[in-house]
Amino acid sequence: MSQPRQDEFKPPPECPVFEPSLEEFGDPFAFINKIRPIAEKTGICKVRPPPGWQPPFACDVDRLHFVPRIQRLNELEAQTRVKLNFLDQIAKFWDLQGCALKIPHVERKILDLYKLNKLVADEGGFDIVCRDRRWTKIALQMGFAPGKAVGSHLRAHYEKILYPYNLFQSGANLLCVQKPQPGDDVDSREYKPHDLAQRQFVLPSELCPNARRAKRMKSESVCVKVEPGEPCENRPNLRRRMGSFVAKPEPGKLSIPKLKKVDLVVCLVCGSGADEDRLLLCDGCDDSYHTFCLIPPLHDVPKGDWRCPKCLAQECSKPQEAFGFEQAYRDYSLRAFGQMADAFKSDYFNMPVHMVPTELVEKEFWRLVGAIEEDVTVEYGADIASKEFGSGFPIRNGKFKVSAADEKYLTCGWNLNNMAMMDPSVLTHVTADICGMTLPWLYVGMCFSSFCWHIEDHWSYSINYLHWGEPKTWYGAPGFAAEQLEEVMKKLAPELFESQPDLLHQLVTIMNPNTLMAYGVPIYRTNQCAGEFVVTFPRAYHSGFNQGFNFAEAVNFCTVDWMPLGRQCVDHYRLLHRYNVFSHDEMVCNMASKAKTLDVVLASAVHKDIAIMIREEQEHREKVKQMGVLHYKEAKYDHLQDDERQCAKCRTTCYLSAVTCPCSPGILVCLHHVTDLCSCPVSNYTLNYRFTLDALFPMLEAVKQRAELYDEWASRVTETLEAKLEKKKGLAVFRSLLAESDSRMFPDNDLLRRLRLVTQDAEKCSAVAQQLLNGKRQTRYRCGGGKSQSQLTVEELSSFVRQLYNLPCSLSQAPLLKELLNRIEDFQQHSQKVLADEVPGVAEIQSLLDVSFDFDVELPELPRLRVRLEQARWLEGMQQASAQPATLTLETMRRLIDQGVGLAPHPSVEKAMARLQELLTVSEHWEDKASSLLKARPPHSIETLSAAAEKVSGIPAYLPNCLLLKDTIRKAREWLQEAEDLQAGGHTPVVDNLSDMVLRGQAIQVYLEPLERLESLVGEVQEWKESAATTFLLKNSPFTLLEVLCPRCEVGNLGSPKRKPKKVKESPQSNKKKIARLNTLTDVEKALSETKDSTSAMATLEELRVREMEALSILRAANESKLLPTADCMDLKVCICQKAPMGAMLQCELCRDAFHSVCVRDPTDTCASQPWLCPQCRRSEKPPLNKARSLLASLQRIRVRLPEGDALQYMVERTVNWQHRAQQISHTFNLPELEERPGTPPTLTQLKTRFFCMYVYIICIFLSGLSRELEELMVEGLLLQVSLPETQSLYHALLNRVTTHHTNGCMSPSQDNSTDCDKYMQYNSQGKSLPPKEVNKSEVMNGSEKKAKRHLEREGLAAEHRGKDKKHYHKRQKMNKEKNLDRRSASTSSSPRSDFSQSDDSDEEMAVCPAERCQLPEGDEVDWVQCDGSCNQWFHQVCVGVTAELAEKEDYICVSCTINDGHMRK
Repeated sequence: MSQPRQDEFKPPPECPVFEPSLEEFGDPFAFINKIRPIAEKTGICKVRPPPGWQPPFACDVDRLHFVPRIQRLNELEAQTRVKLNFLDQIAKFWDLQGCALKIPHVERKILDLYKLNKLVADEGGFDIVCRDRRWTKIALQMGFAPGKAVGSHLRAHYEKILYPYNLFQSGANLLCVQKPQPGDDVDSREYKPHDLAQRQFVLPSELCPNARRAKRMKSESVCVKVEPGEPCENRPNLRRRMGSFVAKPEPGKLSIPKLKKVDLVVCLVCGSGADEDRLLLCDGCDDSYHTFCLIPPLHDVPKGDWRCPKCLAQECSKPQEAFGFEQAYRDYSLRAFGQMADAFKSDYFNMPVHMVPTELVEKEFWRLVGAIEEDVTVEYGADIASKEFGSGFPIRNGKFKVSAADEKYLTCGWNLNNMAMMDPSVLTHVTADICGMTLPWLYVGMCFSSFCWHIEDHWSYSINYLHWGEPKTWYGAPGFAAEQLEEVMKKLAPELFESQPDLLHQLVTIMNPNTLMAYGVPIYRTNQCAGEFVVTFPRAYHSGFNQGFNFAEAVNFCTVDWMPLGRQCVDHYRLLHRYNVFSHDEMVCNMASKAKTLDVVLASAVHKDIAIMIREEQEHREKVKQMGVLHYKEAKYDHLQDDERQCAKCRTTCYLSAVTCPCSPGILVCLHHVTDLCSCPVSNYTLNYRFTLDALFPMLEAVKQRAELYDEWASRVTETLEAKLEKKKGLAVFRSLLAESDSRMFPDNDLLRRLRLVTQDAEKCSAVAQQLLNGKRQTRYRCGGGKSQSQLTVEELSSFVRQLYNLPCSLSQAPLLKELLNRIEDFQQHSQKVLADEVPGVAEIQSLLDVSFDFDVELPELPRLRVRLEQARWLEGMQQASAQPATLTLETMRRLIDQGVGLAPHPSVEKAMARLQELLTVSEHWEDKASSLLKARPPHSIETLSAAAEKVSGIPAYLPNCLLLKDTIRKAREWLQEAEDLQAGGHTPVVDNLSDMVLRGQAIQVYLEPLERLESLVGEVQEWKESAATTFLLKNSPFTLLEVLCPRCEVGNLGSPKRKPKKVKESPQSNKKKIARLNTLTDVEKALSETKDSTSAMATLEELRVREMEALSILRAANESKLLPTADCMDLKVCICQKAPMGAMLQCELCRDAFHSVCVRDPTDTCASQPWLCPQCRRSEKPPLNKARSLLASLQRIRVRLPEGDALQYMVERTVNWQHRAQQISHTFNLPELEERPGTPPTLTQLKTRFFCMYVYIICIFLSGLSRELEELMVEGLLLQVSLPETQSLYHALLNRVTTHHTNGCMSPSQDNSTDCDKYMQYNSQGKSLPPKEVNKSEVMNGSEKKAKRHLEREGLAAEHRGKDKKHYHKRQKMNKEKNLDRRSASTSSSPRSDFSQSDDSDEEMAVCPAERCQLPEGDEVDWVQCDGSCNQWFHQVCVGVTAELAEKEDYICVSCTINDGHMRK
C-alpha cells in the first residue's frame, strides 16, 4: 500500500469540540464523564470554556529558565529515520574504506538509496535484477518517467555504491571495490552522516550553531590504532548534510598519511613483500595487503584512512545506541526563547508570524519530517516541572498575588493544580507527588517543535491547557485502535523496533497521519488555540506540533472508569519491561483501607479491582510455595522508594510481595519472574510480603460492604434501563429508583443522569398518550358518519408510537396506541394493494370498508374502495374460475361472458372480458383440432402431435381432447424410449417383452416407426415356434414345446404313492433356492424369462437337468424293485391304468416301469430296433440333430430370446456333450464303435420272455453287471429329444451284451426256472449267511468292486434275530458248488456286490451294499435297510429305492430272496 506524497498532506477529520455551559463547566469530572461516550471514539476532544472563564497567567516570565531539547525534524519521522540510519551505515562503510559517500542525482533529484536498495532486495538481489533486466521496472517503481533509460543509471549507481555494502553484509571475505574518485560524478552530493548515536550528549556551547536551519558543521575525531610510542594524530573528517538549506563550507584538506617503512612487511594474501609501493597498511590493525591482491583489486592507493576487511567488519558490527533527543547548548529564559522562536518562524516563512496560515505550517511540517535532504532543527521546552518554576495557574500560597476577582480560580476544578487531586480522581490515593501526573508539567513551544506519538503513563487521562501563544495542532487515535497503530508502525519501520521494543514509550518517533490512515488506523485532528483545553482518553495515542511560540500546561488524572484499564496497563508494562510511575496495587490497598469514607461508586470499582488483585496474588503465592520457597518475611514496601523495589526482570514496582535471595542483597523480583532471580536453589529464596492473605480478605470485605448498597442499586438501574421488550419495567419502578437515589444521596453520575432523563421522557409520553386515547374514545360514539372535531395524521401517530417503544420504560398506553397504529397501517397497506390490483377481492374490499369505521383518521382510500366494490365481485368470480384451469370448461367461460355483459364499463372489466372471450375462441378451436388429430387414419407422427400439444399447453382451461392428446404423446414417447433402450441395451430382447411392447404400441394412436419392425419380429418368432412345434411335438401331444425341450421338472408322478423321490444332495443355499423354485413348468418358464442372458438360462437348465437325472434314478430304482415277484402279483399296480400286470407287458427302457401292451402299444409301430419308451417318457418326435440345429440357427438370426429357444439351445449343447461322452465311455468299456449306421435288431428281438411273474413283449437291457456310467449314458441318451445314431448303437451294444449273457445263463424261458432263481447263498436255520466255499475271489470280484467301501460294524449284523413273524417259504434243495457258482454269474441276484469280501487277517469286515447297482452314497449319515427274507443282508436305502418311512412301516425283501422264495413257493 503506497502512502501519500509528503507535499500532498491531507488533514484528517476533526475531533469533537465541546462548549459546556457555565453550569456544566462547574464540575469537570461530571462533564468529562458525560462527553466520554462520544469523545473516546476519537481518542481526543477539545473543550472551549465559557466566555467568562479566563484565569490569570501566574508564571513569572523572567524567573522561568529552561534548557530545551533539540529536534531535527527528519529524524523524528519513523520511516525517514530508517532511511537516515541506512545512509549513515553506508557512509560509515565507505568512510572506513577511505572514501566519502557521495549521493548522486538522477533526473535532477537526489537518488533515494534506501528505496533503491529495498526494491532490488525485494526483486531477489542485484544478480537476478541484472539477469532478468528489471532495472526499468525498478525505475518506474521509484517514480521516474519511462523511456529515459534511467534503469541503466540506477544499475551503475547501485553497483558502485550499494553492491559492495550488500556483499559485506552477506558475509563475503573481501568487500572492496574501486572507490569513486573525487570529481568522478559531478552530479552528486557528499553525504554527512547523522551519527545519531554520538549525539546523545551536550556539546560545548561554542560548537552549537546559531541558526536553526541545517547550517551546522561538526568535526569528529577518529581514533586510529597506532604502534606503541607512535604519536596519535587526529585526522579531520569533515562531513556535511544535503539539502537546499545546508551550508557548504570549504572542506579541509585531507593529508595522506605516509606509510612507515617496516622491515619484513609482507602481504597477508600472497605472502610476498615485493612491490612495496603497492603494499597497503591497515590503519586499524597494521595488516598489509597488495592492492592487486584484494578482490577486486584496487587501481590506486586510497587517499584517506583505509581499513582491511577484518577491521571493517569489526567497526560496522558495533551496536547502535538508542535514539533520543539531545539537550540544547544554552539555557533560555521565557522571553529569550520567544524572541528566538518568532525570529525563526518569520525568517522561515518570510512573513510576520501572525500572518502565516495554520494549514501552510501543517503541510510544511509534514513535508520536512519526510525529507531526507532537508535538515531543519528546532528546539522544544518540554516537561518543565511546575513545582520548580511555578504553574501557569494561580495556586494558594504562591508567589503570584491573586486579585479578589480571580480567587475563584484557586479552587476551580479546571485549574490543573487541583484537577489531579480532586476527590473523583483516584490519583488522590497515590501518596507520592508524581511530576507530570499529579503535578503539572509546562511546555514552551516554537514553530515545528513537536510531541511524538505516545500514550499517557498507566493509560491515564490527560488534559492540556494552552495559556497563550500560537495554536498547537493535535492528532489522536481512539483507544481501541492503539494496538492497530502499533502494528502499523512496527510494520513500516521494523528496524527501529528491533533495537528499541518500547520505542513508542520514548516520545521520540512520529509518523505521518496519512500513512496511518492508509493502513486503516482512525486518526482525528484539532487546532488548540489559546484558552482551550484538549482532553485525551485512556490508551489514546496522540501527537502533534506547535504552530509557533506558545505556553501550555498539562496534567494527568484518573476517574473511576479507568480502574480496570489501569490494572491492564500494569500487565502490559510487565511484558515490555517498562517501569511503573506508581504502584497500582498500593493505590488500591490505600483506597481499601479507607473503605468507609470512599464514594460508593468508587468503592464498587475498588471492590472489583481488589478482588482480581487478591485472586492473582493468591495464585502466584501458591505457585511460589510449590516451587520450594520456604522462607517468608514481612516487608513494608510502601516505606521504600519506587526504584528500590522494582523487579529486576520486568521493572514492575512491587508492593504486595517480592522474592529475594541472600546472595543478591538489594535485588528482588516479582512473583512472575522468580526463576530469573539468581542461580541459587529456590529453597534459599525468601518470599517478602506486605500483607498476609488473611489480612487482604478483610479489606475486600470492607470495600464490598461499602459498595454493595450502590452496586445493588446500580445493578437494578442497569437492568431496568437495558431491559428489552416484555422485560421492561413500568414507570413506577423508575420513579422508585430515583427516589431511592435521592434518599441515599448516591453520586450524580452518568447512570443516575440517564435514569432521570429516561423517567422524565416517559412521564411526558405517558401524558400525551393518555390524551390521545381519551380523545379516541370520545369519538367512537359519534352520531352519523361525519368527521370528528380533531383528527391525527398517520405519520404523527406512527412517530409517537416509535418514541413510546424506544423508551426503556414500559407504558400501559403503548400497546393500545400500537394496536391502533398497526390497524391503520394494515388498512392502508391492504387498501393500496387492493386498489392497485387489477382483480381485487370482494371480501377484502368489504372488510376494509368495515374496519375503516373504527378509525378516527382521514383515509383517502375509502372513496376509491367503494367505487371498486361492484366491479370486484365479477372480477373475483372470473379470477376464481381462471385460477383453477382444471374446472374452467367451455360452458363455464360462456356463462361468465354472459354475466360480464351486464356490468358497468371499467378498464379492468373490459380487459378481463377480452381475455375470456379470446380464451374461449382458442379453446374451442384446439378442442376440435385435437379430436381430429387423434382420429386421423393413418395416425400422425409424434412430431406433428407434439407441435400441436406444445401450442395447446399454454391454454389455461380444461380441454378433454387436448389432455387426451398430451397423454397419447407421453405414452408414445415412453414407448419409443423403451424401444430405443431395447435396441441400445446390448442384450437380446425377450419375446414376452416384445409382444407386450407390440400390444401397447398398437393401442397408441400415433405413428410409431419401430412398431412395424417389432410386429414383424414377433411374427417371425411365432412362425419359428410353430415350425419347432411341428418338428418336435407328437400328434395330439399333451406336452407344450417348452415342456418337450426342457429337462423334466416332474418325474415319476405315476409311481407308487408310498415311495418318495430321492432327496437332492446338499448344495449351496443359492442353488437350493433356485432349484426349489423350479417345481412346475410355469416356474421354469418364468425363470428363463427373467434371466438376463443365455448364460444364466443355460445355468438354470443345467440345474434342472441334474434334478431330472436324480429324480429319474430314484424312479428307475423304485420301478425295478416294484417289478420283482412278490407274495401276490395281483397287488402290483402298473401301467397308466394302474392295474395289476396281465397278458403281454411292455417295459419302458427309460423309467423301467411295466405297461399293458393293449394300453400303450401302437399297432402301427412295428419298429423293434428302437428302445421302447412309455407315453410319459416319449415326449416328442425326436427329429434328427441337424434339424434341431437348423431351428436354432434360424432363431439366432431372428435375434430374439424366448424360453423355447433357450431350451432348444441347451438341448443341442446337451446332445453334443452326450455324443462326446458316449465316444469316451465306449473306448473305456470296449464297446463297438458308436458310428452312424443303420440299426440292426438284436438277436433276441421280439423274444417273448417271462420276467418274474409276467411276460415282457419287448426285452430291455439287463442292469445286472452293467456299470453305472453306461447306465447313466444310456438314460441321458434316451432323454435327448433328438434322434442320434449313437443312441441306437449304444442301445444295441448293451442289449446284445446282456442278451448274450442271458442266453448263456438262462437259455430260454422254457428251461427250468430253478436255474434263473438259484441262490448263491445258503441260509442256516438261524438265518445267518454261509459264505460260499472255494470261490475264487477273482471270479467273485470284478474291477468295479475295487472301489473304496464304507466300513460297517458287524456287531449290528450279529444282533439277535428279528422277532417278527416271517412267512415260511419252501426252500430248494442244496445245489453243488460248481452249479451254484455257474448260476451266480447269470442270476439276477448274482451281482458281486451281494457277497461280502472277507479278510483272514482282521476280524472287521467291509460292509458292502449287495445291490446290483450300488450308488456308493457318501456322507455323515447313510441310511441302510435289512432284508426281511432269508438272506438278512444290508442294503443302502437309496440303492434299492426304499425311503426311511417305508423301511419302518413295511418289510423289505431283496431281489434275490424274492426270486428264490418265488421259485420255492412254486
